[in-house]
Amino acid sequence: MTTPSPTPGLIETTGIEIIAESERTARPRDLVWPWFAANISVFGMSYGSYLLGFGISFWQASVVAVIGIVISFALCGLVAIAGKRGSAPTMVLSRAAFGVHGQKLPGIISWLTSIGWETSLAISAVLATATVFSTLGVASGRAVTVIAAVLIAALIVTASVLGYHTIMRLQSVLTWATGIMTILFMVLTVPHIDWQAVASMPSGPPQAMIGALVMVMTGFGLGWINIAADWSRYQRRTASDASIVLWNTVGGAAAPVVLVVFGLLLAGSDQTLSEAISGDPIGALVSILPLWALIPFWIVAVLTLVSGAVLGIYSSGLTLLSLGIRIPRPAAAAVDGVILTVGTIWVAFFATSFIGPFQSFLITLGVPIAGWAGILIADVLTRRRDYDEQALFDPRGRYGAVDRTSIVTLVVVSVLGWGLVVNSYAADAPWNNWQGYLLEPLGLGTYVDDPAGPYWEGNWAYANVGVLLALVLGFLVTLVARRGRIRRQEATA
Repeated sequence: MTTPSPTPGLIETTGIEIIAESERTARPRDLVWPWFAANISVFGMSYGSYLLGFGISFWQASVVAVIGIVISFALCGLVAIAGKRGSAPTMVLSRAAFGVHGQKLPGIISWLTSIGWETSLAISAVLATATVFSTLGVASGRAVTVIAAVLIAALIVTASVLGYHTIMRLQSVLTWATGIMTILFMVLTVPHIDWQAVASMPSGPPQAMIGALVMVMTGFGLGWINIAADWSRYQRRTASDASIVLWNTVGGAAAPVVLVVFGLLLAGSDQTLSEAISGDPIGALVSILPLWALIPFWIVAVLTLVSGAVLGIYSSGLTLLSLGIRIPRPAAAAVDGVILTVGTIWVAFFATSFIGPFQSFLITLGVPIAGWAGILIADVLTRRRDYDEQALFDPRGRYGAVDRTSIVTLVVVSVLGWGLVVNSYAADAPWNNWQGYLLEPLGLGTYVDDPAGPYWEGNWAYANVGVLLALVLGFLVTLVARRGRIRRQEATA
């Protein structure tokens, strides 16, 4: 399905088809723009509160943040290699590992993940708008929330509909603008840091650090890994794999590392601020700013959150097309935009807690996404040739209709992974209390059905090692079980 791409115009019409060689003009360093702009969001500072919630010290949390963020975005870089080799979206390239039709299983999970991520970013932008306007005394109430939700959704959908070339130009501008404003925010809030309080925080057990590590990885790189190749498919075929990984990692990890560590300093200095972040992350950060800085902060907060949501909507549209929905790419982005708008308004009005359902959602979908990532990364690293682009669209081609090994591997590692993660927000997301069924049989935790609220006992219960297990098992099984199949596929080239 190699179709010549039209000359770049205002709206990108290219969908999931292979990008024409004449259109592949991007350089590895260009990957910095979309990833940096999408991840410089001040929302990253709120992770300081989430990490300290595991009962670990500032230094432990800092180590976890740096390791988790860098590794997770490096994994995105490995997936991005596939985009350079195959010039197609991530979920189309994944057909080489799962089969043309078999790929629909992880494709649906990926679509749900992208929809959830972009909606959560839009919700954060709406909550920030409502908080700033209320603080300034300009306006408040449901009318402001509705108007903010509609306008923010319109910004996200418009950029997503326009497509890759517009988004890349937009992200390069936002990188500089939001970067400067974020530095200003940090300068203004340095006086709120209590170094003594931060330094005196007690250390936690290794299991708590692992739990924090899993949350960082799922909240940053693993949250984007299912769309990583979407932004490298315009790369020159001659670009080196190492450069793709390097610039993807630098672009994605540079800002979050600084923001999370700074967020740790703020949260560790003020327990009240740390608790407020769970309900309204951006609104809590607004409360420590001088009045004159609220409007600039609001602008940069909304733009950075919108920037991340744009990447999500654009890619979720491509994923929708990869599932067999036959509509133009701009229409697919618009469909997902409607879902985002409805979801944003619903959560803003009816959800009693933001972080609870969000983190519960992340861990649940994070397990199969981690398993899929392990399978795809092993597939990418095992291959020595570029993809057979025609076979990615033909179930009779070398990749087949369904790769049973990959499907079975994904199902098994997901079942094992879900058994080793728990719903840390049972009160806010009771629909997710079915997980953790392997903890008691393995002696890793005990479920306590307390009338005041159920909880788990045991150091490993909240470590959520199921995510790491799914990632590592998916990688190792594929590396061993599919090596011969991949070699036979490439021998027919």
